[in-house]
Amino acid sequence: MQRSVAVVGAGAAGAAAAYALREHPADVTVFEKSGGVCGRAATRRRNGCVYEYGANYLTADDDRVAELVTAELPSEGLTEIDEPVWTFDADREIREGRDEQTTRWTYEQGITQLAKRLFAAGDATVHRHTRVESLERSGAGWRVTDAEGGTYDSFDAVLLTPPGPQTADLLGQSEWEHADRRRLRQAAASVPYRTVVAGLLHYEFELDRPYYGLVSEAGDHDVGWIGREECKAGHVPDGETLLVVQMAPDWSVTHYRDDAATLTDAIADATATLLDDDRLAEPDWTDHQHWRYALPDDGVGADALETAAAHDLFLAGDWVAGEARLHAALRNGLRTGERIGEHL
Repeated sequence: MQRSVAVVGAGAAGAAAAYALREHPADVTVFEKSGGVCGRAATRRRNGCVYEYGANYLTADDDRVAELVTAELPSEGLTEIDEPVWTFDADREIREGRDEQTTRWTYEQGITQLAKRLFAAGDATVHRHTRVESLERSGAGWRVTDAEGGTYDSFDAVLLTPPGPQTADLLGQSEWEHADRRRLRQAAASVPYRTVVAGLLHYEFELDRPYYGLVSEAGDHDVGWIGREECKAGHVPDGETLLVVQMAPDWSVTHYRDDAATLTDAIADATATLLDDDRLAEPDWTDHQHWRYALPDDGVGADALETAAAHDLFLAGDWVAGEARLHAALRNGLRTGERIGEHL
């Protein structure tokens, strides 16, 4: 018997779950509020550049995810970042930093290729620009209603992958009168998040540095991370520099509502000061992104997951795993998809 599953969110976890469900007789429908896929593992293109302004790369820290990327999905355009990640402290002292041997991957076409390839390998129907407004539980299963009033039913199971607070809001708006709804909503809402504002700074010259990325050693600087997109094959034309600068959470919260020019000027000034290069205060073009729910600092307890599953409801994402890493979202999505298949 063909069963049906609704997946809310086309991020890494949702895409991985849909991929895992291809092994089961399940009709999978994915609802994504934006026009793109892969969530916070996001890619943009501008002036001949490809850049990742959320998750910067995928690490080989999980064997299942490494097998997925290198052996199961098409590997065309998969590229490693060879340069190391160094650290800096509150006094702007830069050091040869993390002694990490892990592999860092992205794609020449951008990190969103992960979700695109996962969906292509499966047989899910993806509705983009479709914001799920509420869920309704009935004897026939789950009904999904979008922000335009469109309804989709009935699903044997629902998987929720938006960040914890957004999942909690969706549960709060759902027509599901059960004591467990409140407990699940509280569990999702209680996951703490760090907010991050990212600035993209482009220059018509090449920056000669021995590292790909810089990370704040103790998180006590206004800048949290700087990545050089030109270290990724196919991302930046020769002779140019594109820096992805992710500001620290406290700074990001304080400046979250600054206008674009004020925001990017401040980020460029902080970058120039940290790298001791006055040229970096004057990028020739900029971009920015606000991530209100960027990095979860905790996860969801197993009891909440079991409670949800008893109602044919499932949760997935880095916020469920409790680890703010792209490989954790993928791994959790794969496991949750397999669990849904077994459940059905």
